[in-house]
Amino acid sequence: MLLTITADQSESLGDASDLGHLLHKHPERVQQFDVFGGSATVFYPEVTPERCSVALVLEIDPIGLVRGRSRNREGFSLAQYVNDRPYAATSLLAVALGKVFRTALGARCDARPELVEAALPLTVEMPAVPGGATLVEQLFAPLGWTVDARPVPLDPTIPAWGDSTYSQVRLTGTLPLHAALNHLYVLIPVLDNGKHYWVGPDEVEKLVRAGSGWLGSHPQRELISRRYLAHQRGMVDEARTRLAELDDSPTGATEDGEFPAPARPLVAQRHDAVLEQVERARPASVVDLGCGQGALLRRLLTMQGVQRVVGTEVSDHALTVAAKRLHVDGMTERQADRLDLWLSSLQYQDDRLRGTGAKGFDVAVLMEVIEHIDASRLPAVSGNIFGFMAPRVVVVTTPNAEHNVLYPQLAAGAMRHPDHRFEWTRQEFATWCSGVGERHDYTVEILPIGSVDPDHGAPTQMAVFTRTDGAA
Repeated sequence: MLLTITADQSESLGDASDLGHLLHKHPERVQQFDVFGGSATVFYPEVTPERCSVALVLEIDPIGLVRGRSRNREGFSLAQYVNDRPYAATSLLAVALGKVFRTALGARCDARPELVEAALPLTVEMPAVPGGATLVEQLFAPLGWTVDARPVPLDPTIPAWGDSTYSQVRLTGTLPLHAALNHLYVLIPVLDNGKHYWVGPDEVEKLVRAGSGWLGSHPQRELISRRYLAHQRGMVDEARTRLAELDDSPTGATEDGEFPAPARPLVAQRHDAVLEQVERARPASVVDLGCGQGALLRRLLTMQGVQRVVGTEVSDHALTVAAKRLHVDGMTERQADRLDLWLSSLQYQDDRLRGTGAKGFDVAVLMEVIEHIDASRLPAVSGNIFGFMAPRVVVVTTPNAEHNVLYPQLAAGAMRHPDHRFEWTRQEFATWCSGVGERHDYTVEILPIGSVDPDHGAPTQMAVFTRTDGAA
């Protein structure tokens, strides 16, 4: 099993041999690693200032793969010993990639930190990839790769037998090395549509972590999730929710048929925009209403001057995941005192959130929350937030329905998430904001988030409500 990655000299990579710094593998050394089922060897077949190639050779012992398994287990057959594992790019290669290049996958390079996010001209080659050439194109092309996938004949000497289900693959693109490695780490098992190990709940976290910044907007996101998670419905549903947090940026080919290079994820832009408004308010306390699985809470906890952070959710499962992601069990007593995770519904008044005396919050955030509430219940919810809780500043974000026509994966009139009860146009959002502000004595400023289309506006719209001095 073979994988090669080649970097060419460029403006970002003045000396191509600096690829060794990013991979944390010295070009003059041949290194070997023990991996499941065999061994992985890393070496550099070519090292010059103009061009540098690294090779990962995975040698698999098919007998070792099944050694120790019960011969009475269901499915025991000769196929356990005679299969494509020794030569085809499968989950075994992805696991080896994760072990051998772990630091590079995590986007860390202490020796040359300026190269971590640099877009490098890269070429990736794999001689035997399962899944078919069409699927390879569907998975890698939307990520900015130029794909050359050629079917491997069953037997070159007997043309009548036709092609096998394997392809010889060559990917070329200009992107950060850590992004390229994460694409391979996720998509190689997807092409194989199977894993050599038991797929447990921790695989969701792996998928979300490795897919951060690109998987949320991939047109084949559903197929990738299903295959990566072995078609286990519960985990696929959880991944769908987590990936919806990652990104909802438009994606697809341009008019000339080219796929644009992945931009900064919309979810990251949304977080930045919300946090900028929170910082402007200089709060001592912040509540994230509908915090989900804690995507925003981590950054709120690092904000200077914030002494108290509360996340609320109607889903106990979401709060459990948030606590795990924030490593609450490992916090010091002082850190834990700053954070609360509460089971609470916006449709009911919660005395813990009441805006009176020292208990009141300086800032409340509702990031992509209101569209999940039935429209008939919005007046009660807004009265609860702006009247009962009455924080000094309220930051609200929601999708801009006008922008949906730019999402090629959405059918006409469809919404971005199956749980959305509505999605507002810019005028509908402005009307709602104005009414809430007048009823509860708040001024309001509406701002776009994401790239602004001249006809359809930005993908996300944000309102910043500020309580007037005379408000109760």
